[in-house]
Amino acid sequence: MKNKKAEPAAEKPTTSSRRDFLKKATVGAAAAGAAAAIPTIHVAQAPIIWRWQSTWPTKDIFHEYALDYARKVNEMSGGRLKIEVLPAGAVVKPFDLLDGVNKGTLDGGHGVVVYHYGKNTALALWGSGPAFGMDANMVLAWHNYGGGKELLEEIYKSLNMDVVSILYGPMPTQPLGWFKKPVARLEDMKGLKYRTVGLSIDIFTDMGCAVNALPGGEIVPAMDRGLLDAAEFNNASSDKALGFPDVSKVCMLQSYHQASEQFEILFNKKKYDALPEDLRKILWYAVQASSAEMSWKAIDRYSADYKEMSEKQGVKFYKTPDAILKKQLEVWDKVAAKKAAENPLFKKVYDSQKVFAERAGKWQYDTYCDFKAAHAHFFSAKGKPRQKT
Repeated sequence: MKNKKAEPAAEKPTTSSRRDFLKKATVGAAAAGAAAAIPTIHVAQAPIIWRWQSTWPTKDIFHEYALDYARKVNEMSGGRLKIEVLPAGAVVKPFDLLDGVNKGTLDGGHGVVVYHYGKNTALALWGSGPAFGMDANMVLAWHNYGGGKELLEEIYKSLNMDVVSILYGPMPTQPLGWFKKPVARLEDMKGLKYRTVGLSIDIFTDMGCAVNALPGGEIVPAMDRGLLDAAEFNNASSDKALGFPDVSKVCMLQSYHQASEQFEILFNKKKYDALPEDLRKILWYAVQASSAEMSWKAIDRYSADYKEMSEKQGVKFYKTPDAILKKQLEVWDKVAAKKAAENPLFKKVYDSQKVFAERAGKWQYDTYCDFKAAHAHFFSAKGKPRQKT
């Protein structure tokens, strides 16, 4: 057998190369150990801070509703998005909220659609008038499921308003307002210097009032100085906080002028679109949660303040005479027909509401029992508004 050819001997490492190898290995092991010992540091993303403004004075429960919404967003986002809410007038005038949000002067805001009435009369239909017999919750149903949302977007687009609008918070029927003395007849309305907003201006003007549209915080001072004979705002808690009982002891309950209003939350669209999708969803779901909370809080607080004004502050509450309520409906027909003839978008919104209201109203009023009769059964006439005869 032939001997195998011998393999060449491996080259022995020199002392120098062996030393270099060991040195590198030691350094590498030490570096790896050090890296393992150092915890991973995550750099927290700075929160997105939005500056908002409400259209309400600080002491108004409406401003509290705005703060309630902001708190939900701040908590649900885990601090990633922080909304800071300022009161009316802090940055822009209350009636200028839409422009302020559109221009980016504000990142968002809390108000009502009817405050933008001067830009397009159709916007008043989200707050003014009898809404074909729909209450505020039914109007919100129409808005979200009956085409109202798309119509509002169409109107804002026609005005070049680059905003995102979400409506929520159904308001109870607003009183006819605060007067120097009870209104017993339709003729008592004529010549009164009266505060209201939106299409209600047209209603009360037709009824003979001299109307002045003032923001909430300016109403009571104007009444105190005699610039107004009467005024409406919204509800027992807001009216009490604004100081109406200090300048009047007569409040007339029930009216069709703003029977079905709701709140509006506005976002600057560029800021809104720039948010991650999960934060945009939080903004929407916080609206829904706030709508429910606001409804429950309103029942509790409004009823408590109604009781306090009646029993401790000497306010007399009277039911608005049926003759005035009937006249409001008659005047509304004329006002709406005139605005529809002048403004195609008004007609479009008006017709849409009418179709929805016919169906939803029939269901609601056929289905609901008479809760007033049940209340009277248990509590007799206690707490009922006074009827001026």
